[in-house]
Amino acid sequence: MMRSIQWRLKRFLDVLLASLGLVLLLPLLIVVYGLVATKLGQPVFFTQVRPGFKGRSFTMIKFRTMTDERDDKGKLLPNTQRLTTFGKLLRRTSLDELPELINVLRGEMSLVGPRPLRLDYLEHYTPREMRRHDVPPGITGWAQVNGRNALSWDDKLNYDLWYVDHWSLALDTRVLLLTVRKVFDHQGVREGGGIAMPPSYPSQKSSSKPSAGSKP
Repeated sequence: MMRSIQWRLKRFLDVLLASLGLVLLLPLLIVVYGLVATKLGQPVFFTQVRPGFKGRSFTMIKFRTMTDERDDKGKLLPNTQRLTTFGKLLRRTSLDELPELINVLRGEMSLVGPRPLRLDYLEHYTPREMRRHDVPPGITGWAQVNGRNALSWDDKLNYDLWYVDHWSLALDTRVLLLTVRKVFDHQGVREGGGIAMPPSYPSQKSSSKPSAGSKP
């Protein structure tokens, strides 16, 4: 009963803070929108279907950080070649994540939770790893404040699972405060993009590492 009340309070705070964030950050959002449109062109937003709560899919919204440059055969160039200096700046400062506040208002995401990864990863998760979807995905999360993109695949999942097992409003508050510090310190940001599933996954995936998130 108490946990149910806390989850309702979490949702209330998500809506309240996301609404305030969109209002207060509106001038910044307009500036970033204009810069993306000028430097990278249309579309300004990058949208992609990701798995959310209980694995249900939703469309995540971010500011675009890469160009649409293609090779002679019309195939998109590698991400590292399409990621511009401006795009790297957006990622370092996490400004590209701000449109996800809209996802929070829609109820598709929370401010804090495991980051939504690609939809095609679902078929490779073990039953234990699927538990990362027992809570709504977040704009930031326990893994992000403990290494962000610098984490290995297994460590990232273990931090996510630790969060699922130890969730509380106090932990969410701690994650949000640590996120602010991480953003200003630019810690754990890998300019080439987010963490990717290893090519060998899952056949050569290492065994679980419960110690990765063993303490807050």
